[in-house]
Amino acid sequence: MIPRRVLRGRRVRLPRTRTETAAALLALLFLAMIAHRLLALLAGLGTYAWLLPALLVPPAVACWWLIGAPRRAQRRARRRAGRVTGLLRLSLQHVDALSPGQFELAVRDLMERDGIAARHVGSRGDQAADVIGRDRNGRVFVAQCKHTAIGGRVGSRVMYEVKGTAGPVHGADVAVVVTNGGFTRDARAWGERHGIHCVDRDRLREWAEGRRTLTALLGVRDAGSGHR
Repeated sequence: MIPRRVLRGRRVRLPRTRTETAAALLALLFLAMIAHRLLALLAGLGTYAWLLPALLVPPAVACWWLIGAPRRAQRRARRRAGRVTGLLRLSLQHVDALSPGQFELAVRDLMERDGIAARHVGSRGDQAADVIGRDRNGRVFVAQCKHTAIGGRVGSRVMYEVKGTAGPVHGADVAVVVTNGGFTRDARAWGERHGIHCVDRDRLREWAEGRRTLTALLGVRDAGSGHR
């Protein structure tokens, strides 16, 4: 009898992503084609039907590899991201030298370092979101990134845009604007009134250099404490 703990470790997990679903459907189609061929072959084998198991092994191995390929790729990506972001430290001099697109990727990597599963979504028509992440408590973080020249400041218009899309469009629990510059007085005041967090140059330095995590920087409490 197989121990229960072994059975628990071998539970079949249904596909969760489009890639896994497509791989599973392709594998099933492949199996159906192979089964059809084997049935036809079996009819012609006669007394050599004992060779059938040997003929089944290569297709079975190929299907196993095909179904598991997306999951293995995800595990490799997570391990690689963990190695890269776990030790990530950035100086402001490095941040200032980045392009706007690279700055968005740096914010994504810093979120990953802090345990927030993040993805880069910034592009034309991104609806005021450059990076979207989800932490272990299930909270959604939406970040708008503004890379400016040294001394540049983010104005109120950016805050209006983030407020209008972060929650309604992206389902944000925490909305934040990150810049290597500063914020105008009106933008900062408007953000405080409407729950948009501001990460300016000084706060970015603390975060990028690894002195504080994003949640600590923003003063965001755990989901269990009643904060949404």
